[in-house]
Amino acid sequence: MSDTKLRSATISVLVENESGVLARVIGLFSGRGYNIDNLTVAPVERDRSKSRITVVTSGTEMVIEQIMAQLGRLVPVYRVLDLSQEGPYLARELALIKVVGTGEHRQEALRLADAFRARVIDASTESFIFELTGATDKLDAFLELMRPLGLAEVSRTGVAAIGRGVKTIG
Repeated sequence: MSDTKLRSATISVLVENESGVLARVIGLFSGRGYNIDNLTVAPVERDRSKSRITVVTSGTEMVIEQIMAQLGRLVPVYRVLDLSQEGPYLARELALIKVVGTGEHRQEALRLADAFRARVIDASTESFIFELTGATDKLDAFLELMRPLGLAEVSRTGVAAIGRGVKTIG
């Protein structure tokens, strides 16, 4: 049955930048038992009057449609788009990754970082902190390779996404 197949959705929500809006969005998800896989929010206009919330979630097609409809009814939401259904879009994430090790592990971590185009932003004789930007899958793959080499700590921003072409959310 296709209506029970789960899919991931990257949802972009343009909202008034005011106190409590993010809490209402999160409350909508938690109150109905929907999971948030990823969440980012930031002002998007010069006067900081509007913010863009990007939510990555998953569910059946019916659940995603319910989420979209319920988000659209929240005040003060201006627009809700499922970027994963609207057409081509770009999604990127930033991670800071601390790897602790010496000797061969240290050299291998540097080699892999170079292959993934991760930047060394801090180094000591026993550790590196790498900065890596890219698609979530790329970051996940890099982290898996770093685990046996001394992965010690990770901080991730969450997904920022935007539709390609001339169409905009505003």
